Amino acid sequence: RMLSGYKPKNDVKDSYKVLELEEGCSLDDVRNSYHNLAKKYHPDSSSGMADSRAFIRVEEAYRVVLGDLAAKQKSDSGEEEEDQFKSKSLQHRHYLSFEGVGIGTPSQREKQYMQFRVDRATEQVLEYRQQRLESRYAGSDLSRAQDVRQSKKVKITQAVERLVEDLIQESMAKGDFDNLSGKGKPLQKFSHSPHIDPMTHNLNRILIDNGYQPEWILLQKEIRETIERLRKSIVASRRKLGEPMTLSEQKQWGRVCEQFAEDIRKLNKRVDNFNLVVPILSRQMVHFSTDKEILRARKTYEAVVEKVSDPGTKENGGEEGKRFGWKSSLLRWLKL
Repeated sequence: RMLSGYKPKNDVKDSYKVLELEEGCSLDDVRNSYHNLAKKYHPDSSSGMADSRAFIRVEEAYRVVLGDLAAKQKSDSGEEEEDQFKSKSLQHRHYLSFEGVGIGTPSQREKQYMQFRVDRATEQVLEYRQQRLESRYAGSDLSRAQDVRQSKKVKITQAVERLVEDLIQESMAKGDFDNLSGKGKPLQKFSHSPHIDPMTHNLNRILIDNGYQPEWILLQKEIRETIERLRKSIVASRRKLGEPMTLSEQKQWGRVCEQFAEDIRKLNKRVDNFNLVVPILSRQMVHFSTDKEILRARKTYEAVVEKVSDPGTKENGGEEGKRFGWKSSLLRWLKL
């Protein structure tokens, strides 16, 4: 009806009466009244008062009232408000204009419009930050004081550097650096390969000569030393207890195992840190198991106990061999 130039027959006053409104009402009142009447008379609604003819009259009245409000608003505010009413008029389907951005199909225009919005938002953020910085530092005594302090720091640093350079030149003039070992000799390189940067190797050699070690090597050494210390300590704790253990000694052993489990948990955290910094995947370490370590400590303790008891049995066996050796030799002689 809108495209064919259809003009409703109702006049303005009758249209207000159909919508149950009075002249001079607001646009929101017109919309609310139209929505309520549409729900009431629309044929597809579940209302008991559904009537297609009544719904058509309500719709025609709604369009007439919108036109009347648009004309009044146009006479008061101009053509800009007319565009506002037209954009808010009832339509079967709303098509996005994308602010006139993009070409091609609707989906392509939508993607181009989204990129346009991102670029615009980025520009607005940059402008906002620039305004904040300008407002913060423009004509601010605090910023001036900070600039003065920064300039003083720069001047002091430059003065110290000049002083150090003057002292070095003075010492060189006195001959304090004449007795240095290796004076006038080229630095030794790690390798004669042309594919290796000599500067990098010289720096590495200086670091190594002064005792520098990478972080992952120090962590690996610390982990190995810690696990060895824990293993020795739990074996020593087990040796202090009797065999078999009494009830109090079993409780004491349980506390030792709990403390050992806590130490293993802390050690596993160091293992995680080591795996994050180690440059070679094959050098990564696995977590230590508390149960396996306790079982290993028990086996070590049993091996120590057996080693302590074996020398006595061997000595006894040697004495018995000396005691009964002549009998065996006599029997052997008789057989011959």
